[in-house]
Amino acid sequence: MFFFGDFLKRKRYSHGGKRVNSNQPVQEEVCPLHPELSRNIEEIHRSFPASPDLVIYQVTIGPQETPIALCYLDGMTDKNALNNNILGPLMYGNLDPKSEMDIPMPTISGFNTVTNWGDVVTAILFGESVLFMEGRQEAWVYDTKGWPQRAIEDPQLESSLKGAHQGFLEIGMQNISLLRRYIPNPELRIVKHVVGSRGKTQVWIMYLEDVAHPEVLVELETRISQIDVDAVINTGELAEFIEDNSFSPFPQFIITERPDSAAAQLLAGRFVVIVDRSPSVIIAPATFTSFFQSIDDYSMRWQITSFIRLLRFLAFMIALLLPAVYIAFISYNYEVVPLQLFLSIAESRARVPFPPLLEATMMEIMLEMMREAGIRLPAPVGQTIGIVGGIVIGQAAVQAGIVSNIMVIVVASTAIASFILPSYDMGTAVRLLRFPMMVMASLFGIIGIVVGAMTLVAHLVTLESLGTPYGSPLAPFRWADMKDTFIRFPLWTMVKRPKSARPTQEVRMGHKRPRGDQS
Repeated sequence: MFFFGDFLKRKRYSHGGKRVNSNQPVQEEVCPLHPELSRNIEEIHRSFPASPDLVIYQVTIGPQETPIALCYLDGMTDKNALNNNILGPLMYGNLDPKSEMDIPMPTISGFNTVTNWGDVVTAILFGESVLFMEGRQEAWVYDTKGWPQRAIEDPQLESSLKGAHQGFLEIGMQNISLLRRYIPNPELRIVKHVVGSRGKTQVWIMYLEDVAHPEVLVELETRISQIDVDAVINTGELAEFIEDNSFSPFPQFIITERPDSAAAQLLAGRFVVIVDRSPSVIIAPATFTSFFQSIDDYSMRWQITSFIRLLRFLAFMIALLLPAVYIAFISYNYEVVPLQLFLSIAESRARVPFPPLLEATMMEIMLEMMREAGIRLPAPVGQTIGIVGGIVIGQAAVQAGIVSNIMVIVVASTAIASFILPSYDMGTAVRLLRFPMMVMASLFGIIGIVVGAMTLVAHLVTLESLGTPYGSPLAPFRWADMKDTFIRFPLWTMVKRPKSARPTQEVRMGHKRPRGDQS
């Protein structure tokens, strides 16, 4: 744990929490508003101490000069909406505050009435404006959200040659609008949830009513509603709370920045989970083969796409097994290496004082350090460090006799193969798994690699994503879904949606192991 002292006494903290078995919401104390305006203003100050961005605008309106107060957070609201739709009509409008039929703001569409302090505080924190009036034991909440936001840009992690040049934003409702543009269909459903006792993170589940499986929806909603945490900052945190196996290195949900990819998955019968304040969405359920598919696969001819997809699976095997195979051939199974190649390898390793496992581990760790350094540095500097640093360090290590030339080639090939995978999460899983495969190869040679590969296959077969088999359509085998797996058939032959987006008949949703007090 990273929290000590008084932090251990807290039930929740901002970036963590637990999944509880109870689905009952937390009961909050209901505190009604006061009919006196001065007491409401005092309560506002008590609710927002040390908040210099809190604005309380007081004025009198109507022929009776009734005092009112407009409260909002500066920087969280749209100033044009405040001035034109609220303050303008209040100052110059002829409203009768004593009439029950008149609403203080008739020129703005989004408003509602609240009667307790919990709703008032929540509305102000979400960028809405709250209007109090003398003699009224209620307040009017106006939708004036207007926090800073960026323009639509190209996705950073998922570049595309022929796809759309727009990515998701940090505004949840705008992400919903981006998906509605791709699927303007009344069957598109949206279910809203609020996660977090402090952050109140809004989460939306989108699906097609006549396509998506209802049992998967029930399971997804149950897992989201059972999250007990202060706040969910991004989609990665939410995915970790609702995934089936937290100890698996493989990603169990697709996290994408592209609206076109999310729309294609909706049409395939999957669910899209949008987290407010996050520029990416979760696609569930996912299968192992879905991480090798790209949106460009459906913009090129099927022969070219099939070749590229086979190349991705080959790159997956190279990134996972190439260093282990090198260690096994050098340490144990050198008799299978051709004589000329073995002599060349032996000559390059003549000055290397380290065993193959230590040599490969040092180079792989150095590669990972350079990769992380390139990500953290500014873009122009990062590219320079990655290219120049790799050449200089590799050449210097070979000349110093620390590593061999063959090892530099193996490490470079492994790095290139890991970059071919279209999913960043799957690429990081492969980068992690090749280290235990190297250890198995160092201990048992080719037999260790076979045992490690069989263990991974068994794990993939037993893994699930929201009750859906992770190995589908290979395990269980579904011939109809094989048209878009290793190779892509022509689009006119794929007339049915994949069954891999549905759970098997043996799966009974809602019976997953309870998380209880596990953090």
